[in-house]
Amino acid sequence: MRDHPVLLTLLAMQRQNWEQGVATHALLDLGLGDLAARLARDAAVHQSPDGRLGTIGDDAGSVNSGAIYEAAVLAGLTGAASKQLDWIVTAAPRAADGTLFHLLGGREVWADTVYMAVPMLAFAGRPELAVAQVEGHRARLCTGGLYAARYDEATSALAAPEHWGTGSGWVAAGIARAIRHDPALAGPLAGHAREVLDACLACRRADGLFGNVLDDPGSFTEANVAQMLEYTIRTGVAGGWLPASYLGPADSLRAAVAPLVEDGWVTSVCGAPTFDRPGVSAEAQAFHLLALAAGRTAG
Repeated sequence: MRDHPVLLTLLAMQRQNWEQGVATHALLDLGLGDLAARLARDAAVHQSPDGRLGTIGDDAGSVNSGAIYEAAVLAGLTGAASKQLDWIVTAAPRAADGTLFHLLGGREVWADTVYMAVPMLAFAGRPELAVAQVEGHRARLCTGGLYAARYDEATSALAAPEHWGTGSGWVAAGIARAIRHDPALAGPLAGHAREVLDACLACRRADGLFGNVLDDPGSFTEANVAQMLEYTIRTGVAGGWLPASYLGPADSLRAAVAPLVEDGWVTSVCGAPTFDRPGVSAEAQAFHLLALAAGRTAG
């Protein structure tokens, strides 16, 4: 597995801290904990004084560093992990109801945060906080199972109202990973994950993929949400909170993405660094591997 072309490409790519975190998740799920520990150790080298792991340069992200927490704990980086957890639980900026803001110095709630914070909180043994974050994000961003990207708490309005494919993918995959860490979370969260999954699957295009904006036929075709949903399905089936009938769609999602993997690059995804046009990204590379690893468990 260490010489898988998608993995080698991922390790060669420049990564921001959330990409570092999702990469560690892929490595852990593939049984490559030693490599995940190396990534976590470097994220600890770049830990900011406030506790955020993997901060490089003028990093305005408040919650992205949370994705590295799991690997930091498993690598034995106790002090670094504790500071990261304290940041998310007590110090990071948030709304009056506790819902985390995605950026420092702003009051926006983003769909991405569900993946960055909810699995981390489940892994840390804080299920009540994990549920609260899902509920806060759902209330602000979700309509009919589809997620908008950003909500502005200051104006009480959506800052980006389009139903962003990757945003819905972050939520579904984040809930799936959280339930994997704490199966008791299936009670309060599995129903919503299935709601998001079903709403996204209803938006599939003729080629089996999705639009960057799920319900906009004119938006560019985007492949990473297919990988995120495949990961969600296979994790859910393995965990017993999704029926095995979802494995058929999971197989077809994988088949739809397969022609877009070129020389180890997952192409036609929401592309770095601006994520507003087709391209490549470290997060898409990682989700290709996460879905592959989940498939080994779910069948």
